[in-house]
Amino acid sequence: MLYLAYSLIWILRFLLGACLFSFWNVVAWRLPRGESPIRGRSCCSVCGKTLTAGELIPCVSFLLQRGRCRGCGAKLSPRYFWVEVLGGACSVGCALRFGGETPRAALVFTALSLLTVVSLMDWDTMEIWDRFDLALALCGLAAGWLFPEIGWGSRLIGVFAVSVPMLVVALIVPGGFGGGDIKLMAAAGLLLGWQRSLFAVFLALLAGGGYGIWLLAAHKAGRKDHFAFGPFLCVGIAAALFWGGDVVGWYAGLL
Repeated sequence: MLYLAYSLIWILRFLLGACLFSFWNVVAWRLPRGESPIRGRSCCSVCGKTLTAGELIPCVSFLLQRGRCRGCGAKLSPRYFWVEVLGGACSVGCALRFGGETPRAALVFTALSLLTVVSLMDWDTMEIWDRFDLALALCGLAAGWLFPEIGWGSRLIGVFAVSVPMLVVALIVPGGFGGGDIKLMAAAGLLLGWQRSLFAVFLALLAGGGYGIWLLAAHKAGRKDHFAFGPFLCVGIAAALFWGGDVVGWYAGLL
């Protein structure tokens, strides 16, 4: 009986994360189109059918409907499903890593939510809105008290440790980095500290570089084409939130 109750807690954690990320998916879809993310019912983007409560159950509805609209039968983007799965995984991961429903877990989950919106919007529009960079910076200020092991000195250095080199590259190589990417890493530096910020951008360069090589090899892009780098930065930042301290400690032990 205790095992069932314990399992139910983890299921509820997953569902809560999936529900919240389902909303963030709506935010990322509507804001670039000038629509309110909180006004108006969700509807099919093809036929305009208003979705019922039964069609809005995170993860479950997509599977039951086999990824299609019940009204017109149009195929739905699998992005809806995978973002909801990501939300559930983030909720469970935060609870595992930071001791359940704690302020530290809530802060990291909030940061992951912002990073998800930034990734989705940047992927769609090649633009990162300043309001999300500011919100991430506010998370960094809160982290100064909730994660005191990262000192304020490290956080302040982190604001410039990655963003300034990125700015220099952008000035030397037009289009090397976008202004949104630079401001995102400045905000992330306040959240992570300089050492974890370096780890984040290292992962982003590896992932983004690999993606760029794949685009060239598959003839999906040319050498002068650009792609959204923000999602790769967000993945690096997210990884640094969870494992940055461990990696920094491991690396310091090698020196």
